[in-house]
Amino acid sequence: MLLLLTPLLWDVPTILTVLELNSMMPVTGGYYQWVKRALGLRFAWFEGLWTWFYTFIDLAIYPVLFVEYLSFFYPEAKVFKIPICLLIIWSSALLNIRGVVPVGRVSEILGIMILAPFAIMVVAFFGTFSGIYHFPTPSIQGLSIPALGMGFYTIMWNFLGWDNVTTYAEEVNHPIKAYLKSVGTAFLAIFVVYTLTIFVASQSGIDYSALESSGFPLLGTMIGGHWLGSLIAFGGLASTLGLYSGVLLSVSRVPKVMADDQLLPEQLHREHKTYGTPYISIITCSVVVSIMIMLKFEELLIMDVIVYGAALFLEFIALIVLRKHYPDENRPFRIPLNTPQLWLMILFPFAVYVIALVGTIMSPQKDNGGIWLPVVLSVVALALGQILWSIIVWRRPQLRELAKTNHPQV
Repeated sequence: MLLLLTPLLWDVPTILTVLELNSMMPVTGGYYQWVKRALGLRFAWFEGLWTWFYTFIDLAIYPVLFVEYLSFFYPEAKVFKIPICLLIIWSSALLNIRGVVPVGRVSEILGIMILAPFAIMVVAFFGTFSGIYHFPTPSIQGLSIPALGMGFYTIMWNFLGWDNVTTYAEEVNHPIKAYLKSVGTAFLAIFVVYTLTIFVASQSGIDYSALESSGFPLLGTMIGGHWLGSLIAFGGLASTLGLYSGVLLSVSRVPKVMADDQLLPEQLHREHKTYGTPYISIITCSVVVSIMIMLKFEELLIMDVIVYGAALFLEFIALIVLRKHYPDENRPFRIPLNTPQLWLMILFPFAVYVIALVGTIMSPQKDNGGIWLPVVLSVVALALGQILWSIIVWRRPQLRELAKTNHPQV
């Protein structure tokens, strides 16, 4: 039920918002520029900083997952978690310094390597299954709020990041058309692959505790043998590498536009002489992620969604403000809703966000500090936005006046 409901309530409003704002302003910096024009420099600072924070958290998840998939082949890989993670982080940094085209080409190859094993597994299952398909009866009986909250967090994380790719829109040919096609295709592919994979798992009779500890390679082994399990594990390795490189590409452009607005040191937007990429920003991001890989997966997951959600709601507000103040500006893609209906649309992802957060706070793990740590760190990260803003305008008083104005020239 969550796998069906969460994308509709959480992702569809997000994707529609991103597509409209990107069609209106396909510029470098993406969501940062949208919020700056709609709400001014102060809230753009919050948007940029919070997005920077949550992306650091997000990036730290992928090397950890890489080690999990690698342990399918080499169980002792977990002993070398840190050096393996650092190798991924800095090799991806070198790839990103070379530019958006190399990252895109590598992502295409990795995408095929990711999807093919799951497609083979689904086909193999339906081709050999001779039993009766059974569907669980939808019920919330016995479902606790903490379990519901963590379920939301898991699916929200697997379906977030639609605005990431807008930060380098000026480096993309025909960005409006390209984003409409790619985002729509990606959402459909992700939804179908997740749904089919979970359905196959539910019909296979696999022990869910074993699935939780060993992941989908175990499911592949059960259906097609060790070769298929190995193929899925290999696809998992490709997935983490592709996700890491793609997310690093997006976040490295945000400090550049923030530095252009004098919110961050000028050195952050220094570009590579050969490739024209913000290599100082890429290196800075990689240093921070190298530190954050020390946290646990569950802690990173909770922090990621909390901070991402806060930044996302600024984009929702920017959508409505820009509709109000610039109703006639060209929007090749326009959500077919009026302003009151847009507010109603925003309520759906907000409700999912609140339920997930309440469920986390009510979790029994809070008593031993297991849940409170990521929640507290997330609140600190969000509060740092205002604290650092006060320091910035104290050092640069001219920014205080800019913060009171919008930026229609962007």
